[in-house]
Amino acid sequence: MTKLLQVKNLSVNFELKKSWFRKTTTVHAVDDISFDVYAGETIGIVGESGSGKSTLARSIVGLNKVTAGEIIFDDKINIMQATAAMQHKLLHKHIQYIFQDPIAALNPRMTVLEIISEPLIINYPHYSKEQVKEKVLQMMSVVGLSANQLERYASEFSGGQCQRIGIARALILEPKLLICDESVSALDASIKAQILNLLQDLQKKFNLTIIFISHDLSVIKHICDRVMVMYLGKVMELSSKENLYKGAKHPYTTALLAAILTPNLKLVPTKNKTLLEGDMPSPINPPLGCVFSTRCPKADSQCKLSRPPLQEFADGTFAACYKIS
Repeated sequence: MTKLLQVKNLSVNFELKKSWFRKTTTVHAVDDISFDVYAGETIGIVGESGSGKSTLARSIVGLNKVTAGEIIFDDKINIMQATAAMQHKLLHKHIQYIFQDPIAALNPRMTVLEIISEPLIINYPHYSKEQVKEKVLQMMSVVGLSANQLERYASEFSGGQCQRIGIARALILEPKLLICDESVSALDASIKAQILNLLQDLQKKFNLTIIFISHDLSVIKHICDRVMVMYLGKVMELSSKENLYKGAKHPYTTALLAAILTPNLKLVPTKNKTLLEGDMPSPINPPLGCVFSTRCPKADSQCKLSRPPLQEFADGTFAACYKIS
């Protein structure tokens, strides 16, 4: 399989400036993460709020400054070292982002035509107004919007319609990689299902590779091929969807799966549930050993003193835990 994106030893820290009462502190939002994204797949990134999912995604597109590591796109462009205007323009064409809040992500003073056409006008200034309008209409049709909505303002639309506009704006440049950052979490259940099905259809139509970020493992199961589980800026487990839902290896992943709501509670025996207790530690002062050791029922002195490496198992799953047999 072709590697479209390679993330190597990526770290993202944020400095909290000192005040009269405290010194400068460092937030370790993403801590030494490495993974690959293969062309044509959908890889899900899951974890609790504060685990570093969005920070990681925003770093890939340059919205957050990277502290250390490398991000290689299409095996030829190092995103962290890209300096030429042509390289940046190429990256912007091939990597697009869909934000969590579909309404806040759109300018309420711009029409649908202006919103969707903006990336096209910036990257293809030689296009005539007629060409731009034609492409916008084609994309609106693809995402389920009608031509009579072309001159309406974003503030006139519902959340689901705004997300369709956001998807159209992201796909107008026909990118290779689409990053969806909690892109259905703010939507109602029925609209959420429509958007998920739309993304799957668009992936086949445009041969997209998708990084899909969510805290909802039931959504991840529906749309993703592989799943990466994050906790406090670290990767806990990286597995195929089949292996993860059949038998997760890391205690944190097991706890996340146990928290999934099901229509029939009898399908998940309560005696096998290991629900999380306590709060996630502060990323300003993470635990010395395994970052999950303060909440893990299996943790011992080894876990609290040294961090387990991300190791590969016979079924191809990667997990960072000393207690996996």
